[in-house]
Amino acid sequence: MAEVPKKAFVLAAGRGERMRPLTDNCPKPLLYVGGRTMLDRTLDALEEAGVEEVVVNLHYLGSMIEEHLKNRKSPKITFSHEDELLDTGGGVKKALSFFGNEPFFVLNADVVWTDGVNGSTLKQMAAKWDPAKMDILFLLHTTQDLPAYAGKGDYYLTEGSDQPIFRERSERPANYIFAGPRIVHPAIFKGAPEGAFSFLELFHKAEAGGHLYAHRNEGEWHHVGTPEALEDTNRILAAQAKKRAP
Repeated sequence: MAEVPKKAFVLAAGRGERMRPLTDNCPKPLLYVGGRTMLDRTLDALEEAGVEEVVVNLHYLGSMIEEHLKNRKSPKITFSHEDELLDTGGGVKKALSFFGNEPFFVLNADVVWTDGVNGSTLKQMAAKWDPAKMDILFLLHTTQDLPAYAGKGDYYLTEGSDQPIFRERSERPANYIFAGPRIVHPAIFKGAPEGAFSFLELFHKAEAGGHLYAHRNEGEWHHVGTPEALEDTNRILAAQAKKRAP
């Protein structure tokens, strides 16, 4: 089994525009889902997987996130302040020196997933990680398991393959969505733009080189992009918790 990366980057700088008015006075990562903030759910998952140090980027209402995390002991938190939003790719690149030449997790602070029957999703991804052939290993979730999802999907993935094809390059409809967590090798950032850019550019680069791989999510994945979706997710999680209660 591959060693679990000991470091991670958590994206928490965005404005959460689609979640307004809930985010008018609260950063999206600090909204509560299933009794915990989305940020704490993310950090708890990293801690459970064995991650020891995490960079959290900050911009919109960043002081509230700093205050929220000031007493957290594990994992150890380092903040990366962005005077201007650097998007998902630029934000990670700004802190790249923190990771040296070792692979690391990158997680969105506003994604909600649950582990499946085989336990920690992040540990499973680490076990699958192969630096000899992978620049990026990311989590995908099937669109068939998302009845309320009305999008086009992100990637097409055949039954016997772990190498996804981006929807615009696929002859068949995309049957998976990008679910958030990923393991990244720092080398993929070589030649990346300065300033703000999307992590999607790195996905495309890895795919073009044959070094983009996927891990299928075994558990649930919840879309929490709007206040209505957040309410629905809380209702689902509350019902599940009630069923598990003795």
